[in-house]
Amino acid sequence: MPVRRLLIAFISVVTVTAAALAEEARKTAVVSFGLSGAQDVFRSEATGAASIVASRFDGDPVIVRFNSRKKSDATIEALGATLETTGKRMEPSTGVLFLILTSHGSRDGLEVTAARRSATLTPAKLTDMLERAGVRYKVVIISACYSGIFIPPLATPNTLVITAADANHPSFGCEDRAKWTYFGEAFFNTALRHTSTLPDAFSTARALILKRELSNGFEPSNPQMAGGTNVEPLLVPRR
Repeated sequence: MPVRRLLIAFISVVTVTAAALAEEARKTAVVSFGLSGAQDVFRSEATGAASIVASRFDGDPVIVRFNSRKKSDATIEALGATLETTGKRMEPSTGVLFLILTSHGSRDGLEVTAARRSATLTPAKLTDMLERAGVRYKVVIISACYSGIFIPPLATPNTLVITAADANHPSFGCEDRAKWTYFGEAFFNTALRHTSTLPDAFSTARALILKRELSNGFEPSNPQMAGGTNVEPLLVPRR
């Protein structure tokens, strides 16, 4: 009996330890960059979005950087270095990386503006950065005009991509006095706080954005979501 009890106790400890290790291995990291310093809304949105995502999905670490009219903290080089450093701290086969980017956008890419410096983060460049980071499972959320251009190169079963607009339309709400863009308010500040999955949050936000755009006489931005079939089962939101 003592031997049997000892064996049962050992199996129980191993089971609990294995479960704990599995939970530890699935840690979620959040990297959020406000790339344009032209309006303060991008700083506000990058900061608020990171906080909400981290709270919902137990994000750790949480890294937020943003540009202003005087500071250049969210450069293309800084983004690449941050992604590589974060990737090294994660379990590459089970960890989930949330990357949140908010800025002005064009059909060429995302505006990176700080002080007097200006550059464009292209889909090809961002794809290369994420490959170098070495993290298998990723959620990339881009709040910018024409951000749908990032979907074809990025969206895969292992990478879920959510954008504020399709490849042919602008998004709205880029104002100095605003805390959120239209997309940020609907997706992060409203839908993600109350829904159980990212697809549910996206569906709710898309309806809210469309209603707001039509009421203001704007042509719909058509937010997009693609990829991520292997990512969604790993994301269990905190209740």
